[in-house]
Parts: sequence; C-alpha cells; structure tokens
Amino acid sequence: MSKTAKSLSALGLSAALGTGAVAGETEERVLQMIASGEAYSADTLMPLFKQLEPVSLEFMLGTWRGGKFDGGAEPDPLNWYGKRFTSVNDVEPVLYPSPDGTLQNYDKLGRAQIREMVFDGTVSAALIYDQQPIIDYFRKVNDDVVIGLGDIKGRPLEFFFHLTRDH
Repeated sequence: MSKTAKSLSALGLSAALGTGAVAGETEERVLQMIASGEAYSADTLMPLFKQLEPVSLEFMLGTWRGGKFDGGAEPDPLNWYGKRFTSVNDVEPVLYPSPDGTLQNYDKLGRAQIREMVFDGTVSAALIYDQQPIIDYFRKVNDDVVIGLGDIKGRPLEFFFHLTRDH
C-alpha cells in the first residue's frame, strides 16, 4: 500500500476515492492534499475549488471535523475541532473540545446560519456568521468531504479549509 493510500485510510478517506460527485483526478488530488497535511497556497487551491460541485443546505447538516491547508504553520490555541450545522438557521461555526471532551462553540465568534449563495457563478451552501463579517463558501469533494473558502471582509480570498463528516 502506498504512503498516500495509507494516509487516506488513516483519515477514513480511502473509501471516498472514486466515489462521490467529483470523479477522477480533482477528487483524488484534493484528498491527497488533505491526507498529506502539507501547506497549500490559495493559488493552488482556488482552481480546484472552482472545479468542485456545489452542495445543498441539507447536505451540510450534521457535525464536521475540520482541518486547514496551512501545513500546521499556524498555531491553534483553540484546538479547532470543526463545525456543527444543527439546522439552516443554527450553526456552531467554530467548535473546540472543552476540558471534559464535549464540543463547545467558540462564543466570541458567535453563531451562524447557512444559505445558498453565488460564488464565481455557482450557487452552493454558504455559512454566514451572525456577528462577524465572514462567509464560508462550500464545495463538495465527495459525500463525506467538503472544502470551505473563508471570505473575511477586507481580506484577500485565501483562507481554505476542509471538513470531513462525523459519522
């Protein structure tokens, strides 16, 4: 088994190869990038993001484990876990594990909602923070993995992250 296949298997992503909305090279490349844990620039990620299929609001419901494409370069004082989409009107956008292990929302960033929005000509689910000038646009890698693009008002479009569905 190759190093990439082992990494994908360890992340629970190996079954995702060859299935889901994006067949072939784009899906495999994105999953390999996630499994590698290496840093990837917005210039590398944006063309891939634009090739991915949109997701519906219902698709995003549930709890998702998150990761960044920064190669571990950015310290994470919260130990970010992911996001929880309880309903289209109730999203916990920044989950972290509390000392007792339960997942908590980072209240300083508030809550959020999801709506269908257009990004680069494609309508897809987007998370809109209630109290922050932030929108996260989502695209589907497969049935269990999405890529998010964080649009923070006044900053360049360069913050990409990935979410893997909790089962």
